[in-house]
Amino acid sequence: MESVRAVLIDIDGVLTVSWEPLPGAVEALRRIRESGLGVALVTNTTSRTRASIAEALAGAGFPVDDEDILTAPAATAAYVSDRFPGARCSLLNSGDIREDLADLTLLDDAAPDAVPDVVIVGGAGPEFDYASLNRAFGHLQRGARLVAMHRNLYWRTGQGLQLDTGAFLAGLEQAARTEAEITGKPTPAFFEAALARVRSAPEQAVMVGDDIESDVLAAQRVGITGVLVKTGKYLPETHQAASGRPDHVLESVADLPALLDSVARR
Repeated sequence: MESVRAVLIDIDGVLTVSWEPLPGAVEALRRIRESGLGVALVTNTTSRTRASIAEALAGAGFPVDDEDILTAPAATAAYVSDRFPGARCSLLNSGDIREDLADLTLLDDAAPDAVPDVVIVGGAGPEFDYASLNRAFGHLQRGARLVAMHRNLYWRTGQGLQLDTGAFLAGLEQAARTEAEITGKPTPAFFEAALARVRSAPEQAVMVGDDIESDVLAAQRVGITGVLVKTGKYLPETHQAASGRPDHVLESVADLPALLDSVARR
């Protein structure tokens, strides 16, 4: 690894759990900021807008603002606008993220004449009931394209692991005999967008995450150094069964400044 110029950090499970800071996380981010490194917080979180995320993190003491954050919804808006200009979109998501999708034409699914060109699937929650999933299935049968912000199977909350989009997306794909186009992690385009924000080459960046496949190994595949933390959704069995090995493994993000210091001294 060359000298590090930028750090990409997942939020949920790395900096916070249920938006509460993990031990040492605030201080770790502050030390990284003070070192002069570029920072981008990259997240598949789909329940909040970038502004809302920044507000929640700043309120918890993290030195961040809107411009530091790249979300799957923001990446989705850019992707759909580029690939399907002018498309009518149906959104299935838990949480209000319309502010970050303002450039898209979102239909009211309750309207009888709502016929979308694209079905966008965000984060799972109570909205993923039979009627909503079946409605999305009907749109796909009529030829709508399927775009998903991610295919994470679960995430960690204060109540433990909770089912996420991937558990439902697999059923939609099989039933409709289609494959979703993914816009958030682990797509290379998402990491490339994050690198552009911090003006860093892949070999001069570090990605820190709790999801070994979507965060760490996906980043390593585009040339970014991967750091897995044993917090959030981390499970030893998932680590052992992964498709590759992280470049580094830490107990938590609190240990990240020391790792970066050791790299800088080499």
